[in-house]
Amino acid sequence: MERKYMADYAIGDVQGCADALEELLEVINFDPQHDCLWFAGDLVARGSDSLAVLRRVKALGSSARVVLGNHDLHLIACFYGYSIAKKKDRTADIISAADGKELIEWLRHQPLFLDIPHQQAVISHAGIPPCWNLTQARTLASEVSQVLKNEVQLHQFLGGMYGNSPALWHEHLRGAKRWRVITNYLTRMRLCNLAGELEFSHKEGLDDLPDGYYPWFNLPNPSIKNTRILFGHWAALEGNGPQAPIIALDGGCVWGGQLLAYRLDDGRFFSATKACIDCGLE
Repeated sequence: MERKYMADYAIGDVQGCADALEELLEVINFDPQHDCLWFAGDLVARGSDSLAVLRRVKALGSSARVVLGNHDLHLIACFYGYSIAKKKDRTADIISAADGKELIEWLRHQPLFLDIPHQQAVISHAGIPPCWNLTQARTLASEVSQVLKNEVQLHQFLGGMYGNSPALWHEHLRGAKRWRVITNYLTRMRLCNLAGELEFSHKEGLDDLPDGYYPWFNLPNPSIKNTRILFGHWAALEGNGPQAPIIALDGGCVWGGQLLAYRLDDGRFFSATKACIDCGLE
């Protein structure tokens, strides 16, 4: 089958940095008729205009593909009354916007995992845990995505979404605990121990790690060795750290870093210099 797109670009956490996103699209000379953008999650939060980012990406239709990040899920929970939009998140205007419900409906129908088969790549917000193979990750992500789309299960999910426990995957888990740990692996993971148990307190770079815990991408997982794993979430890495074929996309734009795009066709990085130098401040 003939390729539909001329180029595929994976883009790191935008986090509401609308100006940086527009600059990046100019840098890559994005053509929505021929190119495809693959967003690594966290379209919203902390940046100066999350509402504009959501509208922009949604309007791109099939030229933009999105996986959900933890901040996107938090926004959905806030919209449905399961949490409160904090001032520092700068997302309250989405909830009150005339098209707010339409945007949230679109957002909750986005997946937690995407295959990019013609590029031998997959993308999720936080990565692929070492205790899952790719097939498990794909299946479990789809399970939660179906829950988010279900009008009844959506509320069960959001009511039990927050929390760090269980920190280790078990197949026998059911209901809210099962959905929570799947979601935590795919949207909040940074460190695991050898068993795959999550550690949530460390949010800095690769130094001074808690004893017995390692970056998820440094733990063995034979199932991913021939696949490019694209992920965001870990802003402190600034797009550095893992070895190919694992590609970090979060350049920390919202913290004064850069918004990154990775062209899958040739492995080249592009960046926007219009960093949100004040966005992450409370």
